[in-house]
Amino acid sequence: MKKDIFIGIFVGLVANAIGLIATASLLGNGDDFTTVIKAAADEGFLGKLISLGAVLNLIAFFIFIKKKQDYRARGVLLITVFIAVFTFVFKLF
Repeated sequence: MKKDIFIGIFVGLVANAIGLIATASLLGNGDDFTTVIKAAADEGFLGKLISLGAVLNLIAFFIFIKKKQDYRARGVLLITVFIAVFTFVFKLF
């Protein structure tokens, strides 16, 4: 049970990282990842970029639900909520 939640958290983190890299590549106009992240932070839309990266968590979540791996889906959901709260707090400061 706990192991499955941690697997879900790990999958959620990896999916978010891949989504963030993919989003930065698509929206970066050919710039490298660090340049896109720095520009996003300077222009105030880093939180939106991170949120777009979390879209892959949705796919992972539904795959786990379809396979009836509810605890892994719960881990993905936990990390998605954490990312949402992090993005909200990041936006405030």
